[in-house]
Amino acid sequence: MKVEELKDKVKVDEITLKIISKDETKEVRGGMLRLCKCVGEDDTGKVNVSLWNDDCEKVEEGNTIKILKGWCQYYQDDLQISSGRFGTLEVIPGDC
Repeated sequence: MKVEELKDKVKVDEITLKIISKDETKEVRGGMLRLCKCVGEDDTGKVNVSLWNDDCEKVEEGNTIKILKGWCQYYQDDLQISSGRFGTLEVIPGDC
């Protein structure tokens, strides 16, 4: 799947993105969860990426990531993607 194919409330079987920016991690829901906002891109466009909990430390700006069985939705007028509850996120080795 490519960025240009993403739609609101759609499952994402697989997408590969290069992380071009990463914000600071913050605690949400009274400190029960950690969230980090990023921007990822492929050759068709850019999309906001939400990293949750352990994924916040796994990903650095400049990494290429692969999200499997993720989720895409609009939040506060921006399309965003994440691994969701049941998906996985992996950093592609060899990137810095």
